[in-house]
Amino acid sequence: QVQLVESGGGLVQAGGSLRLSCAASGRTFNSYGMAMGWFRRAPGKEREFLAAISPSSTTIYYQDSVKGRFTISRDNAKNTMFLQMNSLKPEDTAIYYCAARGGSRPYTDYDSYDYWGQGTQVTVSS
Repeated sequence: QVQLVESGGGLVQAGGSLRLSCAASGRTFNSYGMAMGWFRRAPGKEREFLAAISPSSTTIYYQDSVKGRFTISRDNAKNTMFLQMNSLKPEDTAIYYCAARGGSRPYTDYDSYDYWGQGTQVTVSS
């Protein structure tokens, strides 16, 4: 199995920054063979894709609304993925989830991911 634990969420003012982390563990987790991604769900909305990254970090996708503000990265030696979020806006307020899939190709749809964390709350005040 694979366990994913997000951290780094919190309350920040508009224009501020946060860095989310996703620590992966488990007997079947293979950092060098599994694509990972970040999603979020705002109150009353569907879960939406934010960013995805291949194991080698050579393939990265972003949702258009966060491109240029958010940066996804990973440290395979530490089984950890990150999401650096800058220029945060009140509309970024949501629960942020990390996900992993049993394949090296990153996808933008949440159905393609096999494992999910519990989420971390990000609140951006105006």
